[in-house]
Amino acid sequence: MTDSELRLALEAVLTVAIEAVPSDALADLVGEDEPVIRELLVDIRRDLVEQGRGFHLVELASGWRLQSNPAAAEVVQRFASRDLSARLSTAALETLAIVAYRQPVSRAQVATLRGVNVDGVVRLLEQRGYIEAVGRAEGPGQPILYGTSEVFLDRLGLSSLDELPRPENLLPSAAEAELLADELTGTSTP
Repeated sequence: MTDSELRLALEAVLTVAIEAVPSDALADLVGEDEPVIRELLVDIRRDLVEQGRGFHLVELASGWRLQSNPAAAEVVQRFASRDLSARLSTAALETLAIVAYRQPVSRAQVATLRGVNVDGVVRLLEQRGYIEAVGRAEGPGQPILYGTSEVFLDRLGLSSLDELPRPENLLPSAAEAELLADELTGTSTP
């Protein structure tokens, strides 16, 4: 195949792929060496950005995927919010955040941090593929330890857990917290 034929084939496959596709699988599919395919994928990614297209090619933890251009995030968010069944509850998001930042973690540890039973939420997150069993804790009962999955990384558009924002960057500064406390209590600090 010529480079243009390979590009066409790669774009077509990535357009219909539901999940991210590893470059070695794409190479096998088109009968080409992986370094050649990786180079073409990088070229396709660059071209899509330069052309200002509505979608980008991104490399995630589990492979390559086409996803919407961040510049269209507001419109895409409005579209995506129409499918309420795919959304996660606040309880599920809190549980997922605990697993993401504290992994490997047991259900009991998550329940202790949240202060409520998390069995149903953990089952839901496991069914949707966001978390998975990564081992067992030592000690009585050897509880299952959970960690996030490649699906979790892919849905967030991350290639590794190192790209998660640090929790301290999400919290307000001491001065901002004090102002907020003053607003809530109706007092002000001189």
